[in-house]
Amino acid sequence: MLMEVEPIDSQNLSASRADGSLLACLNAGGLRTFFQPILDLRHGRIYGFEALTRGPAGSAVELPDALFALAREYELGSDLERLAVQRAIEQFGVLGLPGKLFVNFSPAALADPRVDTRALLPLLERHGIAAKRLVIELSENGPTRDSEEAWEELLKCRALGFGIALDDLGEGFASLRLWSELHPEYVKVDKHFVQGIQRNSLRLQMVRAVQQIAQAAGSTVIAEGIEDETDFQTVRDLGIRNGQGHLIGLPLERPPLDGPTSVWNRLSGGAIPVFPTPGRSVNRVTARRILRFVEPVGPNVENDVVCSRFEADPDLHLVPVVDGGAPCGIINRMSVIDRFARRYRRELYGRRPCSMLMNARPTIVDIDASIQEISAQVTAGENGALFDGFIVVSDKRYAGIGTAQDLMREITEMQITAARYANPLTLLPGNVPIAEHVERLIAAGCRFAACYADVDNFKPFNDVFGYQRGDEIIQLAARVLAEVSDPRIDFVGHIGGDDFMALMQSEDWEARCRRALELFGERVGGFLGADDRVRGGFVASDRLGRLQHYPLPCLSIGVAPVSPGSFETHAQVAAAAADAKRMAKREAGNSLFIERRRFVPAPASSAQT
Repeated sequence: MLMEVEPIDSQNLSASRADGSLLACLNAGGLRTFFQPILDLRHGRIYGFEALTRGPAGSAVELPDALFALAREYELGSDLERLAVQRAIEQFGVLGLPGKLFVNFSPAALADPRVDTRALLPLLERHGIAAKRLVIELSENGPTRDSEEAWEELLKCRALGFGIALDDLGEGFASLRLWSELHPEYVKVDKHFVQGIQRNSLRLQMVRAVQQIAQAAGSTVIAEGIEDETDFQTVRDLGIRNGQGHLIGLPLERPPLDGPTSVWNRLSGGAIPVFPTPGRSVNRVTARRILRFVEPVGPNVENDVVCSRFEADPDLHLVPVVDGGAPCGIINRMSVIDRFARRYRRELYGRRPCSMLMNARPTIVDIDASIQEISAQVTAGENGALFDGFIVVSDKRYAGIGTAQDLMREITEMQITAARYANPLTLLPGNVPIAEHVERLIAAGCRFAACYADVDNFKPFNDVFGYQRGDEIIQLAARVLAEVSDPRIDFVGHIGGDDFMALMQSEDWEARCRRALELFGERVGGFLGADDRVRGGFVASDRLGRLQHYPLPCLSIGVAPVSPGSFETHAQVAAAAADAKRMAKREAGNSLFIERRRFVPAPASSAQT
């Protein structure tokens, strides 16, 4: 039976202090059980506790890594795990702790023939703990699915009403495979992906993907290793239901029941943190995306055969020439048709090897070369790549071909996609992240100011001084808006052209907007000559050729303050901010217009700190 741990044969252990401590744990009740709270991030309630085992205080096996490593060394790992689970259930019942109890089992222990999880039922009943409150947490990566014994024991646990949790998700592909086959009720995201998530766009995207998979699989995500307030808020805003970590509560033998709740009360009313925006290098597209496999020909194949292939397939434009797996040339459709269109040319040259028609110095790219690297190579004009295309190789062997048209199409698609997420001129977040952040703010019931900024008199300035100076004006506006914002809670995005959106949770958002106007006015003069600054503008011809005075570029900001419940979608917020911006543009110079009619003043008690 699981709870009947057999006496340990001390003859198998050496006389070291560590071994003596291990014997004390197994035979004299020297194990200590600590409980770390798991918090319901939606409601601020304790969801449960994870039981963590420690050896005798001050001993060489006090810490769990040393304790369990030594037990495994003497083939006592399963015995120790069984005893640890027993102690955890007993102490959980004695303390009367609420919620779920998460206990750790390794695949090796579950596969041990002495383990019978059915023996847990009377122990749970004796302590007044319902079976559904116990969660078996797989504590190690191991061949769980490949071990029939461990797999059968897990299925038995589920039949008994116990929950199953998959620990340390993200440590390998095996954990993803196990998730898909076992369908655990809980998945724990490893602390590596949680800590610093607010500053790392790749980690954020990974945790977001885990959350989306969990929703589809019917699993509940628990974020481990929450030690920072910003990480707490970011994980919560991603929709993760439960969290665990030192910020929420330390592992204690007698944990307080109000600790996690007090943390939640302190942080739940805080501002929504700004998610990091993926950089341009996150999505690396390579030649694999655009290569096409075309059956190659050998260099000694007759021209007549190649010509017949082109005639039989109107969509075939390139034929690679390969010798022993290595590319040696490429034949373009037009070069063959051109040559053979003349009288008697096919009769004269049809029986000759196709190597006479091929480009013997083709552009060759590696299958893992980035689209940017290929573009630079092709547009350099070497070896006729724009006309003949290029050959893709893997380990120097022919893998396929690519065309300049396919390359340009992929580059265009990448630029459009990138612009939606990050503007290439200012590197500020684009339309998609702007909309996502507005939706987050609305869903969380936050108070914020949607500030739509636009550069006035930009087009004539751009026409007169050129697009390079125009780009510098746009970059100036971006710098000014970023400078006056608090990067932790104020989101600045670039809609496109000379339009920007700042979503400010800072209480002093109006003062920040006025400071932006002031800074823009001070710095824009540096883009004009002394005479233009004196005149307050510049003289240029209009579309009819008439000289006209244009004022200096200036910044207009329209603000739509948003209170909880005042808007339902990001589109409504955007429309309100755009209306306010149009009102601001009616005033000359750097101007600010605030749509007060939509603003509901915040109660003094709910003001953000």
